[in-house]
Amino acid sequence: MADSRMNSSSLVRSLLAIGLLCLGFLSVGAQEATGDKLTQVERSPLDRLPWIMGPTNASLAGRATLQVPAGFRFLAADPARDFLKATGNRPSGEETGLLMHVRDRWWVILEFDDIGYVKDDEKKDLDADKLLASYREGTEAMNESRTQRGAPPIRIVGWHVAPNFNDLTKNLEWSVEAESGGGTFVNYNVRLLGRKGVTKVTLIEDRAQVDATLPQFREILRSHRYVEGESYAEYRQGDRIAQYGLGALVLGGAAAAAAKFGLFGPVVLFAKKAWKLVAAGVVGIVMWIKSLFTRRDRHEGGWRRS
Repeated sequence: MADSRMNSSSLVRSLLAIGLLCLGFLSVGAQEATGDKLTQVERSPLDRLPWIMGPTNASLAGRATLQVPAGFRFLAADPARDFLKATGNRPSGEETGLLMHVRDRWWVILEFDDIGYVKDDEKKDLDADKLLASYREGTEAMNESRTQRGAPPIRIVGWHVAPNFNDLTKNLEWSVEAESGGGTFVNYNVRLLGRKGVTKVTLIEDRAQVDATLPQFREILRSHRYVEGESYAEYRQGDRIAQYGLGALVLGGAAAAAAKFGLFGPVVLFAKKAWKLVAAGVVGIVMWIKSLFTRRDRHEGGWRRS
């Protein structure tokens, strides 16, 4: 079964891999914030969004709930789209919420893809080597056009976390590490299977900080609960079945999201004290997010930009 799914055309695999790569390069550096509260006068436009402060139990567009811990803030579906627009991203219309760490500014976008019930019969057939080969094939196809535009090539380093499926929680998780222009990048994806579709969770964090962030990120995701009638265990005969399985979620689950993040715009990654243009021509203008938030200077006691 795994072989039959993996033997699709090279073009399709390339496009899917490019899509996931585009999504994966949305990463941000940890901010050296020293205070969580901003004055009304000096708050940035993003801070003026209707954030819901933790601790609280947040609704994800009525389909599920998520515990927002203290030290985090949450945007519901509509303001989450406003956030994406304000930071140069393209909302998909599938957003159910956005979670952000108040101090470090790493954030998580949650979406729901109404594709139907995804069968887990591939859970033992996730061939990490073949999936990685597809990523690399897609990257090579993309690099030719990048070189023509004068953009640095992208090289897939390997799995940061190989695709794995938790049969108890029905969660699919994976992360690809790549490098370009002297920078190393990681995407981190989780798919939470439900009765009527999949909650897509994407962690936006930089490579230097992602390993330290993951334990807290995973702990928060454990609080995700589908509402009654929406959980994977509540499948009923006659429910709509998704047309693809777990392997396709890894390869193609983010291809559509690539359109949201802009396939042909520049990607700008934020370093702690400087900007670095590392992969022009890949996704949207994204990584100036943190600079839109003002923060306090611990020495002067005032507010300053990063």
